[in-house]
Amino acid sequence: MKPNVLLQYILPHRFLSRIVYQATRWEWAPWKNFLIREIVQRYAVDMSQAAQPDPFAYQHFNAFFTRKLKAGAREADPNPLAIVSPADGRISQSGRIRDGRIFQAKGQEYSAAELLGDEAAAVPFRNGSFVTIYLSPRDYHRVHMPLEGELTGTTHVPGRIFSVAPFAVEAIPRLFARNERLVCHFQGEHGPFVSVMVGAILVSSVATVWDGMAIPPYASEIIRNDCRGRNVKLERFAEMARFNMGSTVILLLPEGYTLDELKPQQQVIVGQRIGTWTGASAAQ
Repeated sequence: MKPNVLLQYILPHRFLSRIVYQATRWEWAPWKNFLIREIVQRYAVDMSQAAQPDPFAYQHFNAFFTRKLKAGAREADPNPLAIVSPADGRISQSGRIRDGRIFQAKGQEYSAAELLGDEAAAVPFRNGSFVTIYLSPRDYHRVHMPLEGELTGTTHVPGRIFSVAPFAVEAIPRLFARNERLVCHFQGEHGPFVSVMVGAILVSSVATVWDGMAIPPYASEIIRNDCRGRNVKLERFAEMARFNMGSTVILLLPEGYTLDELKPQQQVIVGQRIGTWTGASAAQ
């Protein structure tokens, strides 16, 4: 086992993540400007697309990290049947869910039921499609709706907080089904779909537009919230959540949706078409 993979098993994930949570909200200018400068320079962050282009004008590092984009920086594909990318990032994997199994990396897979923390909730996606998008430190960290939908429930699944960088995805079995995550269930025009916000080491904080901060606190058992009746309806392309620091978002779609040819490590941006509704013929 490589040293960087071994460290993933022995590091105190939650303890380190709590420290980073506080450190990224410290408003002392020399500290927050140092962190911001490091990220902007190391990852060549394009601030010209931000609503506030001055990186040092942000209150703290996390405000910079979760920055809004200026109007028109992203636009949704005009085809109303198109699935749009929920995030800026790189495709980790995408394709068909085969008999309930999702491909993670060569030699690695996991089940939709494991990912969702619920056997029954996984049934509609047994032979559907999935897209896994990795958000790096340089990316825009707000997550948007791939389709129009009404929130029906959330599931906070406890777990580890392994890195979701490519080296870890390739080496750690069932990584996405083991990490702490927030599963967001929606009902769309053509059936249910799911957006899964997967936490990662040092960056395991998730907030939603309907409830605010969802993680932390970290969970010790599965927490399910029935959101039917709350009338949380979000349009395609609307913001739905954000990562306070980056991670991975996974979409699960039922049969009837056809994904475009998406290659591993392909760059995508919010609003870009990644597939379309093709109807019952897609299931053949």
